[in-house]
Amino acid sequence: MKIGINRWTMPGEWSFEQCLRAAKEAGFDSIEFNMAEEGTLGFDAQESEVRPLAEMAQRIGIELSSLSTGLGWKYPLTSPDPAVRAKGIEAVRKQLHIASWLGVDAILVVPGLVNEETSYDQAYERAQGALRELLPEAERLGVRIGIENVWNKFLLSPLEMRQFIDELGSPYVGAYFDAGNVLVMGYPDQWIRILGKRILRVHVKDFKTHIGNITGFCNPLQGDVPWTRVNQALREVGYDGYITAEVEGYPRYPELGLKHIAESLRTVFG
Repeated sequence: MKIGINRWTMPGEWSFEQCLRAAKEAGFDSIEFNMAEEGTLGFDAQESEVRPLAEMAQRIGIELSSLSTGLGWKYPLTSPDPAVRAKGIEAVRKQLHIASWLGVDAILVVPGLVNEETSYDQAYERAQGALRELLPEAERLGVRIGIENVWNKFLLSPLEMRQFIDELGSPYVGAYFDAGNVLVMGYPDQWIRILGKRILRVHVKDFKTHIGNITGFCNPLQGDVPWTRVNQALREVGYDGYITAEVEGYPRYPELGLKHIAESLRTVFG
């Protein structure tokens, strides 16, 4: 397995080159960039601007693991508003293209939300409908869609996540598993064994269960994630891909924070 870091862990003012070099110097094998609404990796991204980032990473000697985004929260694929759903589909489609220009073969997608306006069954139907619309593009570009388990009141068990993926019937959709996100309602090693080969990528963060809300998230080895069991389960299902930390990092001395995170992941995952 290879250890990686999400760009969100680094100071917002850092350039792409600073992020790549800092990740390399901290000891990570890879970095995960994020699509935003604007900028080089935004809705108006151009291939001529994106490809040089992949070339820069290659020169520096660090891999690009995948492409994440937070736009699924703003433009849910499950929104009751057709215009919002269409914007969400547009975001994922653009994400697929940017990923292909970066030379990565997987993206992270938040499948949608259940809330007062969107019932659980509506979310299920709309999310699958949106993904079925996107899968031909994913196959054409050779980029897989990883559905992440997040705090969205949706796909709340590994059995349901497995069913949701299998019903789509495509090798271009799978799970982007987040080990820290499930701790509030389950056990990450159980999720891993049930999802098995469907896991395309892995995010890690820690979580303090005695806090139990969003402020309980923390850096690896600072919370209650059963790291030994997580590592064992991943190896049992044959996962040998990227393990990417998606955490806040250190607000001061961020380079030191990156080194501590890398050392923690290397200790756990070898």
